[in-house]
Amino acid sequence: MQTTSAGRSSIVGERAPIFWGACAAICAGVLLHLPMLAMAHRMGNHLVGMKMDAGMWIGMALILVGVPAAIYGALPKQRAPHDSHAGTSYEAPDSTPLTRWHAGVLLVLTVGLVIDVMKPATLGFVLPGMSAEYGISKATVAWFPFSALVGTTVGSFVWGWIADVYGRRVSILLSTILFVSTSICGAMPLFQLNLLMCFMMGCSAGGMLPVVYTLLAEIMPPKHRSWVLVLVGGTGLVGGYLAASGAAHAFEPVFGWRVLWLQGFPTGILLLLLARLIPESPRFLAEQGCTWELAEMERKYGIVPRAREKVPADAPLAAQRHGRLTAALVITALSWSFVNFGLLLWLPTDLQQRGYSSALASGIITSSALIALPTIMLAAWFYSRWSSKWTMVGTIILTLAGLVGALLPGDVLRSEAVVVTVIALLIVGSNGMIAVLLPYAAENYALGIRGRATGLVAGSSKFGGVAVQAFALAGFIPTLGGAALALLGPMLLSAGLVGYAGRETRGRSLRELEAGTA
Repeated sequence: MQTTSAGRSSIVGERAPIFWGACAAICAGVLLHLPMLAMAHRMGNHLVGMKMDAGMWIGMALILVGVPAAIYGALPKQRAPHDSHAGTSYEAPDSTPLTRWHAGVLLVLTVGLVIDVMKPATLGFVLPGMSAEYGISKATVAWFPFSALVGTTVGSFVWGWIADVYGRRVSILLSTILFVSTSICGAMPLFQLNLLMCFMMGCSAGGMLPVVYTLLAEIMPPKHRSWVLVLVGGTGLVGGYLAASGAAHAFEPVFGWRVLWLQGFPTGILLLLLARLIPESPRFLAEQGCTWELAEMERKYGIVPRAREKVPADAPLAAQRHGRLTAALVITALSWSFVNFGLLLWLPTDLQQRGYSSALASGIITSSALIALPTIMLAAWFYSRWSSKWTMVGTIILTLAGLVGALLPGDVLRSEAVVVTVIALLIVGSNGMIAVLLPYAAENYALGIRGRATGLVAGSSKFGGVAVQAFALAGFIPTLGGAALALLGPMLLSAGLVGYAGRETRGRSLRELEAGTA
C-alpha cells in the first residue's frame, strides 16, 4: 500500500489499475465457463466426455493471464526493509477499548476464514458424485483430496512468507484472487484437470488461516488479543464446515457436485469487495510511507508508535528455549493432523467392524460439529482468563487421554458408554488443540518472522492429512488401537515440550514478548 496523490492509500498501491484490471479479466474468465455448465445441467449435470467450447478456452486464457498480472499489481515495488529479527514498533495501549472498527475487521476476517475453510471442507461432499461421473475407483478418486491437502500444506508456507516480506493484507488479497480463479474446478471435463485445479485451490485455502492470525495479533489491544484470536479462528473453522455441509444439502441434489466448487466465485468476490475494511500491519505502513493510513489506524484502532519494552525476567530463558518451542509446536500440529485427518476419519469404519451400529458410527461426525463450538468458546475463556500456555498443554492432555482410552482392552471397549467417553475426549481435545495452537504460535514469534512461523505450524497441521491420504492410496488403513498407539508417543512428547519450552503470553504486549528474544 502506497500513499496516493490525494493523501489517501490504495489497498494495492500504485499498481491498482493493473490489479483491478486483472481481477476483471479473471472474473470474465470464470463467467465464460458458465454456459457449458448450464448446458451440462440440462444433461444431468455431467461434463465428462464433452469437448471444451471456445468460451472455456478463452476463459482459461484470461485466468492464466489475469492471475500473474494480479500478483504483479498487488505486490509493492519494493520488499519491506526490515529483516527476520524485526520487532513490533506500533501497538495499541492495553487500555484501548474495542470499537466498531475492530468489530468490522473481526467480522470480515471471520467471513474470510469461513469462505476459506469451505473449499477443503467441500471435498467429502464432491467425492461420491465425482467418482460416479468419471467412473473411477475409490483408489483413483483418493488422489483428489491428496492433491488438495498437498496444496494447503504448500500454501501455508508460501503465503506466510509473502506476508512477512510484502505485507499481511497483500497476502490475503492474493490468496483470495487464487481462490476466485480456482472456482472453475467445477467446470473441468477431465479428471486430471480437476486434480490440477484442486491443488491450486488448496494453495489458496492454505494461506488465509496463518495470515489472519498474524494480522489479528498485530492490530488487537493486548488485553483482548488472546480471546479474539481463539474465538475468531475457531468460529471460522466451524463456520466453514457448517457452510460447506449446508451448501451441499441445498445445491448438490439439484445442480450436482460441480456447483460446490463454483460457490468460490461469488464468495471470493465478496471478500475482495470487503478488502478495504482489512487493515495492514502498522509497521509495513510506516515502512511504505503510508502516513494517512497510519493516522487512520490510530483513529480507528488506537494503534500508535510505542517504545521498546524493557527485557522481561523470562526473556533469557525464553530465548534459550525458543528452538525447542518451535519443535514443540510443529510436533503438536503434526500430532493433531494425524488425529483429525486419520484417527477420527477412520473411527466410524473401525466402530462398525467392532459391531456397533452405523447410526452410532455416523453420529460421530454430527457430535463433532455440535461439540466443536462450545469447546472453542471454553478454550477462548481458559486461554484469555487462565493461561495460554497451560490451556495449550491441557488440550493436548485431553487428546492424550482419548488415545489412552482407545487402547483399552476389547472387552472394555464393547461398552457403548466407554466408547462414547473415549470419542468425546478425542473430539473435545482435538477441537481445543487446533483452536489455541495457531494463536499461540502467532504470539510467540517476532513481527519479522511471524507469518512464516505461523505458516510453518499451519502447514504442519495439514501434513498429516497428506500422509493419511498417501496411506489410503497404498491401501494401508490401521485399526483404532494401532493408530492410537502410533500417536501416543508424539502427543506425549508435544505436551512435555510445550510445558518445558512454552511461554505465558496471556495479556502481554507483543513488544514485551519480543524484547530480548526477537
